[in-house]
Amino acid sequence: MLQGETLTEALVELIRRSSSSIPRDVQDAIARAAEREEPASGAQLTLRLLLENVRLAETTSRPVCQDTGALLFFVRYGREYTQRAIEAAANSALRIATQRYYLRPNAVDPITGKNSGDNTGVGVPFMEFREKDDAGLEISLLQKGGGSENVSCQYTLPDGGLGAGRDLEGVRRCVIDAVNKAQGKGCAPGIVGAGIGGDRASSYLVAKHQLLRRLDDTNPDPKLAELESRLVEECNSLGIGPMGCGGRTTVLGIKAGIAARVPASYFVSIAYMCWALRRHTMSVAADGGVSYHD
Repeated sequence: MLQGETLTEALVELIRRSSSSIPRDVQDAIARAAEREEPASGAQLTLRLLLENVRLAETTSRPVCQDTGALLFFVRYGREYTQRAIEAAANSALRIATQRYYLRPNAVDPITGKNSGDNTGVGVPFMEFREKDDAGLEISLLQKGGGSENVSCQYTLPDGGLGAGRDLEGVRRCVIDAVNKAQGKGCAPGIVGAGIGGDRASSYLVAKHQLLRRLDDTNPDPKLAELESRLVEECNSLGIGPMGCGGRTTVLGIKAGIAARVPASYFVSIAYMCWALRRHTMSVAADGGVSYHD
């Protein structure tokens, strides 16, 4: 079990790794996408520059992107831990990580406009807690940049303008519309998480959970797996391309999840993520051993 300063330093290292790199499956997807673009095209050059940017960030422990984003912690904890202790360690880790320049100060009071200067504040960081049966601790960190968050959106079905009904075909139309409207403003190529059902809040949370999935995984629901595959192909045919400048790669992946809804509502929530999908996980064994993986 990790406690106090030891847990705090482990979380600082999680933040450093997440901020200064992107997962290997995402890097591999960008490399494959570069090979599919027209040789010597702007799209191919952009994708290769993204990978060079990641290489330099990893080498120097500097942020992959200047907008280090909103930090979302997804926590699974054994009974030997308390939420209060984990929250305290996370807040201390944010302050230290900001001092070490792993993070840009990103917590702004919406009334006063004052930046806290250390990435802590009312309601931040976001932390979701789920208790698990066995001992140990697992914390996944997702850093969500403001540009990609600005083009995230939510639909209410049916939507007459899209001709979208309350079914997976309607969901498909929503996702394509969202990606088309983004037009590169979310720093394409993007990764899209779609939350289907739930209420307004839980639907968005389902969507953001999808961003924790590997790009090369397969949805266990065959219908959703088929939808995800089809949407990647269709969104990449839009021609928006890297940074919205044209090309064959508009998205790197699309992932969908569901939550039960009430009869009166059918929400489709889109969590758009930029190419810099910063997600990393810290696992703590029962004996206190720490490991990190993307």
